[in-house]
Amino acid sequence: MHDISGSLRRQSLLVALVCVVCDAALFTLRGPIGGSEAGVVADWRAWAVLLAGVAVNAALAGPARYSGWVALAHALLFASSPLLLCTCQGYVVGNNAGILIAGYRAGAWLRPKPAVLALLALIAGVVAGCIEGGGRTAADWRLIAISVSVSGLLPWLVGRYTTARRAYIADLERATDERRQHEEEAVRRAVTEERTTIARDLHDVISHHVSAIGVHAGAARLGLPDGDSPVRKSLGAVESASRSAMADLRRLLDLLHAEETAAQPGLDNLDELVETVRAAGLPTRLTLRGEPRELPGSLDVALYRIAQEALTNALRHGEGPVDVELNHGRTEVVLTVTNNLRPGRTSQHEHAHRGLAGIRQRVTLFGGQVSYGETGEHWQLRTTFPVEST
Repeated sequence: MHDISGSLRRQSLLVALVCVVCDAALFTLRGPIGGSEAGVVADWRAWAVLLAGVAVNAALAGPARYSGWVALAHALLFASSPLLLCTCQGYVVGNNAGILIAGYRAGAWLRPKPAVLALLALIAGVVAGCIEGGGRTAADWRLIAISVSVSGLLPWLVGRYTTARRAYIADLERATDERRQHEEEAVRRAVTEERTTIARDLHDVISHHVSAIGVHAGAARLGLPDGDSPVRKSLGAVESASRSAMADLRRLLDLLHAEETAAQPGLDNLDELVETVRAAGLPTRLTLRGEPRELPGSLDVALYRIAQEALTNALRHGEGPVDVELNHGRTEVVLTVTNNLRPGRTSQHEHAHRGLAGIRQRVTLFGGQVSYGETGEHWQLRTTFPVEST
């Protein structure tokens, strides 16, 4: 980030240095120190004015809170210089440029009351200097008024204008920031309202029908005679799928409502998923191998979704028992789902093409590998994901 305070400090030093050099050079060339007239000798008074000019100009590099005192020092030097150089009429004072900068700083940096007091001091100093200097300027009030305006009033007014303009720009920037914040807040409210509308439509339309499917499938299954008939298994699969769909739908609704507590299922919910499949009538066994580790949230969700899709395919197109194995290795995580083929079904993956396409997408997204196919009377899905070694 740009160092504004450091930049202002460097600029103040540069301004003070220019004032010191210009005023000292002008006083040396046109004052008693550099005078070439016969008999003109620079005594201690000339050197005192020169050194005082250097000092008050160097003070222009000081903190802004001292601008009033610096302006007073310049006014005193401007008024006292003609008195010290009374034998050298016509010579310049030691802070011609510095008094302009002092007036500007007093007008720009001080609060109204101190700024007005500094202005009065500058005006008094310039008037006293003009009168004490004698010559044509002291005899003509119009020239005195012009000198006061140029050396005291004008720099002070420019300083006040700069401060007012800076405050005006700050107000404009603040108003712009507030307007942008209001616009962003309006957009957030509009998005929230739209998400709420979508969530309400999903709840009213989809959840009602999915719930009805599960209820009717359960009623139909209970009305069948006891046994292990294909129709009973199919109705159990419909019930399981409807419950899973309702759970996922509730999570999506929570996300659309922007609830912080909403969370996607992960490997911690794998037991619940297996239990749901068992309740649908398909024997399922879960085996965990290796030392469980904390996985990235997106990979954790992806493994759960892959297991969910594989078990759904087994419900629809295969037979039990189903073996789900999750192996946490040092450099990889392997998820394997194996089930028996249903008699008379020659190729399970042909009937599960859409689910397998989604699984391949998830595996590719995380740089993993997937293999599936039939081995004898079994159909197996195996996914491997690389992870950092521990």
